[in-house]
Order: sequence, then structure tokens, then C-alpha cells
Amino acid sequence: MSTSTVVLSDLTFAWPDGTPVFDGLDAVLGPGHIGLIGGNGAGKSTLLRLITGELRPARGSITVPGRLGYLRQDLGLAAGQRVDAVLGIAEVRKALHRIESGAGTERDFDIVGTRWDVEENAIALLGRLGLRYLADDVAQLDRRLDTLSGGETVLFGLVAELLAEPDVLLLDEPTNNLDAAARARLYEVIGQFPGTVLTVSHDRELLSRVAAIAELRGGEIRLYGGDFDAYTAVVEAEQEAARAAIRDARSDVRKQSRELVEARIKLDRRKRYGQKMWENKREPKIVMGQRKREAQVSAGKLRNNHIAKVEEAKETLTQAQELLRDDREIRVELPGTRVYPGQEVVELDEVRLANGPVVSLTVTGPERIALTGRNGAGKTTLLRRVVAEPPKVPWRLLPQRLDLFDDERSVFENVAAAAPHASAERIRAQLARFLFRGSDADVAAGALSGGERLRAALALLLLAGPAPRLLLLDEPTNNLDLPSLRHLTEALAGFEGALIVVSHDPRFLDEIGVTRRLELTADGLVDTDAPEPD
Repeated sequence: MSTSTVVLSDLTFAWPDGTPVFDGLDAVLGPGHIGLIGGNGAGKSTLLRLITGELRPARGSITVPGRLGYLRQDLGLAAGQRVDAVLGIAEVRKALHRIESGAGTERDFDIVGTRWDVEENAIALLGRLGLRYLADDVAQLDRRLDTLSGGETVLFGLVAELLAEPDVLLLDEPTNNLDAAARARLYEVIGQFPGTVLTVSHDRELLSRVAAIAELRGGEIRLYGGDFDAYTAVVEAEQEAARAAIRDARSDVRKQSRELVEARIKLDRRKRYGQKMWENKREPKIVMGQRKREAQVSAGKLRNNHIAKVEEAKETLTQAQELLRDDREIRVELPGTRVYPGQEVVELDEVRLANGPVVSLTVTGPERIALTGRNGAGKTTLLRRVVAEPPKVPWRLLPQRLDLFDDERSVFENVAAAAPHASAERIRAQLARFLFRGSDADVAAGALSGGERLRAALALLLLAGPAPRLLLLDEPTNNLDLPSLRHLTEALAGFEGALIVVSHDPRFLDEIGVTRRLELTADGLVDTDAPEPD
């Protein structure tokens, strides 16, 4: 296992418009496999780009030992390229072939370096990652690629990075667009990588395999030893302690405020008594004057002491509240979405998918169906065929790109357009349940972050009229940060209709209470929950 570490020292970076991202960030990342997590907009991908040198910091330094590899989200591989060119080994292969033919030059030996078995390594990696149609022999490296799916693009990119033999490997959401089988192969390959890996991901299965979690929050990085489950346990314990501290601090604020009021009442009584004594002149004037001055000094000290205690209690409360994360929950009741047991929802009879199998699908009652299958099997196409029939109940489809909005209009205006019979007061009340409170609902849809856009899309679908009783979700967890993933799960808890979800995230499917799992194969839909025949 590598001992390489990425060292960030006084790292400072802001965007050209002056928006700060990091200010004096210090961190040591590695060795081993580190999961980098944080909310949307926290700066995770920006940090990776700074480490690679694609972006330059305004101040500070980044130290990366050895060779660096970087698998970005937007690889943009185009069809028609040769396999070896996509893998970044075309020049090495040409140099190898010249040397083998006896025409090699000193420059060819420099190009090859120690990579004499690069072709064999490429074929082996392609096979291990499931690209077996290219893993027959080295001649396949000369092939030109047909159109690549999103998952194949990721796998090709990973092979290319691994063939460069990096000491440190940066991965930006590597399991997006991968089916379950491809994810499993990627987990295995990354798990056997001997160097340091820094992975930005919301894939909790992948994060359960890391050695440590680095959380990017408020421009700072905090390291947690152990995998994602260990991180979650620590955070939950800290949050419970913070909630207890807030309760104690609030109690102390009330106590100190009450004692301040009592002290003021006591001082007012003394003042009235002293005034009465002065008016009645029951003591010598010089004595009464001395007592008045002493009483004023004593009263001032007493008042200031209680005020200081109140301020101290409020400061303690503020500090405790700062430790509490924003864990607001989406809690919605959607009785209008209810589907009753036995009610017909979908009846799709022997429909042939493009270049694929013939499928039939029946959905009855409030079923929650997980639709899985390899990349390119036709899952998205099947969702489109379901809504084209159409279903027997009102339906809504949540597409991968969340392109449901008029981006120039506000969240409120978009939802109001989808629910024309609902009053403005009801729409705002319901939007508040999706965490769009007050002026937040008046923000233009085009200005929303990824997590906010998801919440707005859910509000748009679930509050629309007529209320949907069938919801179809196409890879809803792609590109979501972990808080947004929790919000999605919470919103679906209030939905009482039927659900068809395309997803390769097993934890998410368990959390939303999937009742049936169907795999789309070359032979049609296979019920993976059904018992195997004898």
C-alpha cells in the first residue's frame, strides 16, 4: 500500500467574480482510499481541479508525490476514436512496435520507459471492468469505437488512468451512470489499486469501502477515520451532544433572564425605599447621601453582573447552535396521491423496445418497483413507453436532467403553473414543507443548486394537479449530494401512489421501501425477487 499523501497548505482560491471557495485551507489527505464528501457547491470538484493544476490558487501550495491520475465527471469521449488512443497508449504502442521490428530509436525507448507490457495490461483491465468485447486480444486495441454509453465512457476513462500507473488517483463521482455489475467491478479494481485514492462520491456503497472520510464543509476539511458508516455514527453522536448542549444553553438563558428580572425588581424596591427615607428625612442628610451612593454602586454591580451572565448564556447558546447541522426534513402528506390495493395502474402488453426485448409490465396498487439492468438495456426507453400508453392513473416522470422548469420563472411560479387550481397560500404552505420558505420560493429556477433543483422538481411533480398516483423516476440519485439524497427519500415517504424507479443504488432502494425488483434483460423483464424454479 502506498504511503503517498496529498498536502494542502494555506490553500486560498476564489472565482473571478470574487466568490470565495477556500481561505487558508490546510489538510493532509492519504495514504489509502479517502472519500471526499460535502454538500453541493462545497467545492469538492474545485478542489480536485486545484490538485491537478487545472485551476491555480491565489495563495498556498499543493504537494502531490509521484504521478497523478484524474478521472473527471465530463470525459466527453467521442465515437470513432481508436481504442488505444482513448486509453492514451497509442504512442507507446507505436514505439513498442518500432522497437520490436528493429527500427526503434533512443526516443522510442524513452517513450516506452518501463511499460513493456502495456498492451497486455490494457487487455486485462478492459476485461476486469467488463469491456470483454475488447479484451479478446491486442488487435482489439486497433478497433474504432462505436457510440459509447455513459457507463462505458467512465470505464474507458478509468482504464486510461490506471494504465498511466499513477501514485495518486483522483476520482470525481466515478459510479454515476454505472449499472450494478459495472459498479461491483469498479469497486474491486479500485480496492486493489496500490496507491492513494481520493474519491468524490455520494455512492454510499463505495464510501463504505474507504479507509477515511474527508468532509468538506464551510471551506474546511475534517478527517474521520473509518468508512462512511463510522463517519455517520460520529456525526450522529456529535449532533445529539449538540442538541443536548442547546437544550442546556436555552435553559440557562431562561434562568439568567429570570434572575435578571428578579434583580431589577429587587433594585426598584430598594430605590423606592431609599427615596421614601430621603423624603421623610428620618436620618441625617450626610448619612442618607452616603447610603444612596453605596446603593447606586451596589445596584450597578448587581445589574451588570446579571446582564453579563445573560450575555454569557446567550453566547454559549450561539456556540452550541453553530455545532448543529442543518438537518431540516421534508415532511409532506399527499393523500391525493393514494392508490388502493388492487387498483390498476399500468398495463403494458408485449411492447418491443428499440433493438431490444419484448416486454410486458403490470402494476397494481401502491407497488414500489425497482427497475434495474445493464447500461444500455433500455430502462429509460421502457419508462417512456409506459407513459406513452398511457397509465390508468395520473402520472409524473422525473427525468435524469431535471429539465422540468422555466428557468426564468421562480420556484413558486413554476409550481403555480403546474397546479392552476391551488391558491397561492396553499402553494407557499406546501413549498415550505419542501424547505422553500418565504423568499426562497421566489428564487429563479435557473439559479438553484443541484440539491435545490431536485427539491423544486419533487415539489413541482407532487403538488401538480391532478395529483399524480404514479411516479416514474429515472436515476434520481445521480449527482445528488448526501443531504439531497436524504431529502429525496423523505419526500417519497409521503407519496402514497405507485412508484417505478430506475436506480443502481441498493441502499436508496431499500430506504424507499421497494416491494418488487425487476431486471431488464435481453429476454425481457425478470422478477429478481421471485424464487428460482426447482
